[in-house]
Amino acid sequence: MNKERIVIVAPGRGSYSRDNTGVLNQNSKIIKRQLYLIDSMRKSQGYITITELDKQNFKSKIHMIGENASPLIYSCSLADFCSIDKEKYEVVAITGNSMGWYTALALANSLSEEHSFHLIQSMGSMMKDKLIGGQIVYPIIDEDWKINKEKIDFLNKQIKKYNAYISIYLGGYIVIGGDSNSLNLLLSSLPKHDKYPFQIPFNGAFHTPMMNSISSKVDLLSNSLDFKKPNIPIIDGRGKIWSPYSTDVNSLSSYTLKHQVNKTYDFSTAIEVSLKEFCPDKIVLLGPGYSLGSSIAQIIIKNNWLNINSKDDFKKIQNKNPFLLSMGLNDQRKKIC
Repeated sequence: MNKERIVIVAPGRGSYSRDNTGVLNQNSKIIKRQLYLIDSMRKSQGYITITELDKQNFKSKIHMIGENASPLIYSCSLADFCSIDKEKYEVVAITGNSMGWYTALALANSLSEEHSFHLIQSMGSMMKDKLIGGQIVYPIIDEDWKINKEKIDFLNKQIKKYNAYISIYLGGYIVIGGDSNSLNLLLSSLPKHDKYPFQIPFNGAFHTPMMNSISSKVDLLSNSLDFKKPNIPIIDGRGKIWSPYSTDVNSLSSYTLKHQVNKTYDFSTAIEVSLKEFCPDKIVLLGPGYSLGSSIAQIIIKNNWLNINSKDDFKKIQNKNPFLLSMGLNDQRKKIC
């Protein structure tokens, strides 16, 4: 039987929400050994275990802070990845959004299990004493999920006017990073559209120059992390492909611990490269949650992939034979596990 070729997408911070409470424990048997390691390392550092955290009633001040959210999300994504039927599907590439880059490194074995957890826990804890800045999300699409150039131009002017930064290109959305003054001005001046502009709770100004001080701390991690060539191609936040054969591990370490910390993360380009360079039969979005689904759909529409040119086209494909499988949705999860 010919395997279907899939690209894996790992989600970032904010993907574990109240609706996902207990989802890790439902799938814990799949990663029993890995979860034991994660829980043991958490205990040794004085943190509540991930399994206990997932059992608790959801509280944003507990579950969404970096030192808990990052390893919790990673564990859920890892369980989903290990659930995929490898007899039916061949993973041809892995990418992710923001923190999802660290998950991609782990899934491609560029870092060992211990070192993957160390990176994710350390990065999630960098601002546990005090957040540096924050992030807000704002749409740049029309009702048909097509990118609107006028909205982009307007938003760019507002970002520049209030001394903020583009943090992430996220399909039909821009994630903006900045200090509290800049973000408050943007929150009050940007036209309202549904729930937007929306400030992401418990997030710092990731992927902006405001992270320069964090980047210098992160660089100290390089001595404790043993990067290897990935065993599956991984696509970073610039759209660069790191292959199993040509990857320079020193460059991979430098990108991870320097560039991607304080430079804009272009998730849109990462997905575009995934489509055009690997031509997958499916894209698989790991859990927890499925909030990245609309962003991925908007990137597909922008590139007219599979002749999908509108929100309506995308919905028709998804209803008939889904191209995007979100493991946070039970009906789609069943198709791939």
